[in-house]
Amino acid sequence: MTETAYHQIRSGPPPIPAGCPVDHGFSPLAAEYVADPYPIASAIRETAPVVYAESLGFVMVSQMDLVTEVFMNPDVYSSANVQDPVFPITADAAAVLAAPDFDPVAVMSNRQEPDHGRIRNYTKLLFSNRRIQTLEPYIRRRANELVDTMLAAGPPADFVASLAYPLPGEVVFRFIGFPERDDQQLKDWCANRLAFSWGQPTPTEQVDITTNMLAYWRYVREFAAGKRAEPGDDLASELIGYHLANPDDLSYREVESILYGLSFAGHEPVTLLIGNALVSLLPRRDAWQALVADPTLVPKALEEVIRWNSPQIGWRRVTTCDTTLGGVDLPAGTPIFLNLAAANRDPHAFDDPDGFDISRPDAVKNISFGKGNHYCLGAKFARFEARIVLEVVLDRLPTLALADDRATVPFPNISFRGPSRLPVTWG
Repeated sequence: MTETAYHQIRSGPPPIPAGCPVDHGFSPLAAEYVADPYPIASAIRETAPVVYAESLGFVMVSQMDLVTEVFMNPDVYSSANVQDPVFPITADAAAVLAAPDFDPVAVMSNRQEPDHGRIRNYTKLLFSNRRIQTLEPYIRRRANELVDTMLAAGPPADFVASLAYPLPGEVVFRFIGFPERDDQQLKDWCANRLAFSWGQPTPTEQVDITTNMLAYWRYVREFAAGKRAEPGDDLASELIGYHLANPDDLSYREVESILYGLSFAGHEPVTLLIGNALVSLLPRRDAWQALVADPTLVPKALEEVIRWNSPQIGWRRVTTCDTTLGGVDLPAGTPIFLNLAAANRDPHAFDDPDGFDISRPDAVKNISFGKGNHYCLGAKFARFEARIVLEVVLDRLPTLALADDRATVPFPNISFRGPSRLPVTWG
């Protein structure tokens, strides 16, 4: 694969940086950490804010000021590795991705300057307030329809399966322009992408995942070709229009690759955010009732959810040159794991950081969506969609409550976290 390939397949980790403390026991994939990462992450932050995590082969950074320093210096800390598999993949999986027509290129989260800025100038136009606002009627209608179905079936219900999972996928597919008839197939192809880039799938799972990735890429290319021939009022057509008007500045392959990345990035984190909001709010009846009484409090409450129980608890970088971070010398090529779970609960950044407070005045200073020129382009969209969903649920299901204690069963991975099952009931 070329250096601009969307997914770089790398060999084992480089040597441990000389003089860097080593943590032999920590693993973000361990069951205890997956169940509740915050106590473990906080303990590491206080004892070794820059430490080599042996199980990952990454230097882990946990303090808010150091994480911010990394995000704000993209020339030193490249994002080139954020979509790559954490661990080397098998030869069989690599063979699937070696298909001559599997050639998406890095475009946003993993593309470096000056190309990142060039491409972002076009993609940020796609997330304009005008285009996002046009989706509100659809989001409200579908959220109400899914609530209707849940109510008709009666309690208890799995909120993830009933609403939090299907809705964000449908929304981003309509946003892009994918036809509704393809929704289930698209979800099936994208469902296990999380495991490929951020988990540790088995050899058999790797082949299944890469086969889906190849099928999805081929679908995207065929879809883009159709939109080029017959454009509509959707993100894909608008993006293709930018290419046709500026072919030397935005390539057609970059257009295809943006569509390839958006489908996952545009719905999986939103599903997790909605689930985390209910996991955080429903046990705290005072907070829930405050939102029922005054839904205008929802945006601030969601910001506290994003800080306290983030859908994104880790991200990656790699050093482009020799540098020093937190007193530790890091050679060029050092992979960095940014522990956002630890940074968002840093007592130097937030008062009473382990407390959940929907009126916290500075929750918006969380680092969950990054910072600097790679700040998540879809963050505004995620907040917008989650707000509408929460408003609908507060209105339609004011007595909603957790049905049991088996709510959070997140998929083991290093970056994303949220319930895969959320049993709820109502009065």
